Amino acid sequence: MALILIVEDAMFSRKMIRKTLQKQGYETLEAKNGKEGLELVREVNPDCILLDLLMPEIDGWEFLKILRAEGYKTPTIVITADIQETSRQQCLELGAQAVLNKPPQAQVMQDAIEAVLATPSEG
Repeated sequence: MALILIVEDAMFSRKMIRKTLQKQGYETLEAKNGKEGLELVREVNPDCILLDLLMPEIDGWEFLKILRAEGYKTPTIVITADIQETSRQQCLELGAQAVLNKPPQAQVMQDAIEAVLATPSEG
């Protein structure tokens, strides 16, 4: 099954997402900020990334910029409480494949993950 990296600073949110993904059969890794997340991407190159936007050290927008600048094409789904269309559009322009509202519903999250994993990445 696919390995999903959860990059989220809120422990409760990380735990809820992890439990949901594990029930769906996914393997998970967790990072509590963007810096840790990038280190894990470089070490294990996960199949998919679930990414919060507002985090310490490196936020989600900067994470996406660095990820793409380093050549990673890892499918990335942003999970955020920011529902502004401008924020959603910025995430997509920076390379995210989907943007979900917090807290994500289990089925919506699973559908988004399945969709990005089924789509061949560029490059």
